Amino acid sequence: MSSTAGSNGRAPAPGAPAADPLAPLAVLPGVPEAVDSVRSSVDRVYGHRIMRRRSSEVSAEAALRGARASAAVEGADWALEEVRRRSDFGTEDEARTVGAALRVTAEAGQLLDIWQQSPLRVLARLHLVAASGAAPDDSVGRPRRPGEPVEGPEIGLELPGADEVAARLDGLAQLVTGTTSVPALVLAAVVHGELQTLCPFGSCNGAVARAAERIVLVGSGLDPKAICPAEVGHAELGRDAYRAALSGYASGTPEGMTAWITHCGRAVELGVRESTAVCEAMQRGAA
Repeated sequence: MSSTAGSNGRAPAPGAPAADPLAPLAVLPGVPEAVDSVRSSVDRVYGHRIMRRRSSEVSAEAALRGARASAAVEGADWALEEVRRRSDFGTEDEARTVGAALRVTAEAGQLLDIWQQSPLRVLARLHLVAASGAAPDDSVGRPRRPGEPVEGPEIGLELPGADEVAARLDGLAQLVTGTTSVPALVLAAVVHGELQTLCPFGSCNGAVARAAERIVLVGSGLDPKAICPAEVGHAELGRDAYRAALSGYASGTPEGMTAWITHCGRAVELGVRESTAVCEAMQRGAA
């Protein structure tokens, strides 16, 4: 993770609370504004009159659109109606990518309670669901080992070795289960960025990273009904912008971290816009 999130090198005094390692990220120039903008956008869609009686329908539609968009980020950019009608996702590469995104998005909603206690267990489960049938059985549901390749779209970054992956996954788990009080957007961006730049598994890393971002946004209470699919925003902003923002995260510089967090904030806002359009269509009787 970024050195920006590190401590000053001094141990806390006995009995004193440990410093929040993510606190410096929450006050980077531009980040508080992004946090406030996301909160305002989310509050507006939750205030829509359709949410009073049809929120479960909005949630289901958001999950479908989020999964479609997550696959699009991987290069499988299918029309929404094709995803909606298709039942076979086990033949060609793009179909498997879409199927993995659908499965992992659905599974993410079942793992919220486990995430806070055992995030590594959740990540293993997400990978198992995403990669089942498309990767060697002995590589599914566990971090990659030294010398094992990573399959999937190139993200344009040098991948760390297996030992570094293991250490940073442990650090990420400590953050998630610790006492960080940073806004949900900041934590979600760090979880997403860390998993996507680490590529801890041999396959399906992007799907897992975006599902973990979803879990943080929902579990934090920012988006408790899962109606604000950030995946839609990541797809709409484009793969080039996604990779560029990830490069900023990987750099660890204040500017790079800000660029990534604000990129994730914009993605959430675009997801809000998508669900607002769904609410409006339902209100008109068009959906």
